[in-house]
Amino acid sequence: MSVARQFDAMTAHPAGGLGVAVAGEEVVCRPSGALWLPAHRTLIVADLHLEKGSFYATRGQLLPPYDTADTLRRLGAEVAALAPGRVVFLGDSFHDRDGEARLAGADVDGLGALVRGRELLWITGNHDPIGPRGLPGEAAATLGLGPLRLVHEPEIAAAPGEIAGHLHPCARVRALGSSVRRRCFVTDGERLILPAFGALAGGLNVRDAAFRTLLGMRRLAAVLGAGRVHAVGWASLRDD
Repeated sequence: MSVARQFDAMTAHPAGGLGVAVAGEEVVCRPSGALWLPAHRTLIVADLHLEKGSFYATRGQLLPPYDTADTLRRLGAEVAALAPGRVVFLGDSFHDRDGEARLAGADVDGLGALVRGRELLWITGNHDPIGPRGLPGEAAATLGLGPLRLVHEPEIAAAPGEIAGHLHPCARVRALGSSVRRRCFVTDGERLILPAFGALAGGLNVRDAAFRTLLGMRRLAAVLGAGRVHAVGWASLRDD
């Protein structure tokens, strides 16, 4: 069965986005890895892992110290393009519990400017179970929006309408006798898992066993390309 027939509600959106239905509601997968909920004017990003570079630096493993600034820059581009009324960070916004204290002043100011005049919600994750202490916004474990339920970690049981992060989905796609590996959204039409938005966040292949019990038979990878999200059926995916 073709991808188009599996997901009849798929629609192309401006700026390369891909609209899919989750529990009957359209959501738009953006090429940046952000998710847009047009009916709720809500922008969602998952697994920013801010200050991951500085976390590893304290342990003697030197990574480029620009991950937070780059992640916030890309988020700023999404906010500018969509003018959301609400921004939701879907958990693991910081790489560790002390990450907030290591934020540069310019990044604190930049984050404040991004959400000024908007609602900001920090969904708590396993890396940041309490939420920030001195930054704008409120913290919560979950948020319901119509038929959708926003959480950090997917439920093992069936969860229609669930929008989650945590697993950092990536897809390896066959192409012209070779393959490419890209971050992706993954959905079965009932739930959706976002890719990690953080600049230094890694990814787990969607064919891994961790995804197997979460998704029904109608599985779609919405793969991030250069300025466009590509709908890719499961038969075109490969293991790592």
